[in-house]
Amino acid sequence: MMQNMDFQVVVLAGGTSKNLVPLVSKEVPKALLPVANRPVLSFVLDLLETNNLKNLIVVVEGDHEARLVGGWISSAYVDRLHVEVASVPEDVGTAGALRAIARHLTSHDILVVSGDLVCDVSPGEVAAIHRRHDAAVTSMLCLSPVTGPSESGSSSGKDKAKKPGRNNIIGLDPTKQFLLHIAAGSEVEKDIRVQKSILRAVGQMEIRSDLMDAHLYAFKRSVLQEVLDQKENFHSLKQDVLPYLVRSQLRSDLFLNGALPAEENGNEKAASQNNKVLLSQLVANASTPSFHDLHFLGSNTAAASISRKTHKCCVYIAKNKYCARLNSTQAFFDINRDVIGDASHLSGYTFSTQNNVIDPSAKLGSKTTVGPQCVLGEGSEMGDKCSVKRSVIGRHCRIGSNVKVVNSVIMNHVTVGDGCTIQGSVICSNVTLQERVTLKDCQVGAGFVVSAGSEYKGESLARKEKGQSQ
Repeated sequence: MMQNMDFQVVVLAGGTSKNLVPLVSKEVPKALLPVANRPVLSFVLDLLETNNLKNLIVVVEGDHEARLVGGWISSAYVDRLHVEVASVPEDVGTAGALRAIARHLTSHDILVVSGDLVCDVSPGEVAAIHRRHDAAVTSMLCLSPVTGPSESGSSSGKDKAKKPGRNNIIGLDPTKQFLLHIAAGSEVEKDIRVQKSILRAVGQMEIRSDLMDAHLYAFKRSVLQEVLDQKENFHSLKQDVLPYLVRSQLRSDLFLNGALPAEENGNEKAASQNNKVLLSQLVANASTPSFHDLHFLGSNTAAASISRKTHKCCVYIAKNKYCARLNSTQAFFDINRDVIGDASHLSGYTFSTQNNVIDPSAKLGSKTTVGPQCVLGEGSEMGDKCSVKRSVIGRHCRIGSNVKVVNSVIMNHVTVGDGCTIQGSVICSNVTLQERVTLKDCQVGAGFVVSAGSEYKGESLARKEKGQSQ
């Protein structure tokens, strides 16, 4: 279905996100962070492949990071996907990334997906709504995921105490098809300012604070490129482009002859007059299924002119689906927990009768137990009398005897000495924990060595980069 709809797919895979230090590094960019021992980017690529979307542009920040991501894709998806990996400068933002590859965008519509999205929602459903309404943009919204009780990601067995994370303030029309307002979650305690023209046009608005912008958008290419060209300071799709399109949807002569709306150009008097003409027609139209559908008002010249000055901002609300973004350390914990737990259908693994996944090549010592909702990767070895609960252990790890691992993620090629206790922590690849180390709610960066007998709580441990001040 999607192939016939003339959608071009862009995956924004990021680079070395500051929000994920020390989990990310030059050698492990964000797209390759492991979720249940799989790079997080694989979840989006598999979702697209399942929906018959196999021609993709994957955008990565940084030349070195792009080579790493491109090399992994070439190996993992050979003969499965046709992927062009595009490198863009670091910190250009999502809008800047699309601006940088604009010459490659040729289709009528563009599907833009964040590379850190882990979900089971069909992109085809978003595309279908986008086309049905001939929208300028269609945004996928999901119910906000719950977050763990601490920033470090420690679950500590207190799942019932979890609360929804702070997200956007979303304004919807009564039919829940159109996006009328969007603002950052930080504005929840402030007065919400809404365009009068939109409120008067639609009659009423439903305000929601329990929805997450999943960063999966369908854009009309001509509209997107017009905004990116005219608004060179726009950095983010979510924070700049989308709110701008929503604000301007009843006065979008923006897209006629390349001219900005009068209000955007500072001509407020002209904008006011245009709005008055528009609203006199819209008030009578508020009860129609789409308050944008002004052509129902008649064929007179004024109405026909008005109808060209609107565009539609639509939403697709995914219900009863799993949807989360790996955009923080907390989210890294939560998604790893979910994909080996309640959302195990996304993992790609077949779980045992004990509800865990132990690779056939892994070796367990005497009286060592690996509990439910755990993954033990290829070639890893554990000594005697170890206990693993609700954790992911990567490939080719060497874990000594009398080691306890609870609610944690251990990446690849990690060495753990005898008598260590790891709780609510992330241990990155090639880390060495010497004997009797105790870690609680910690993140340990790649290649770090934790000396014998050390105890850390709520710490971020990482090697100093070259040139970094002490």
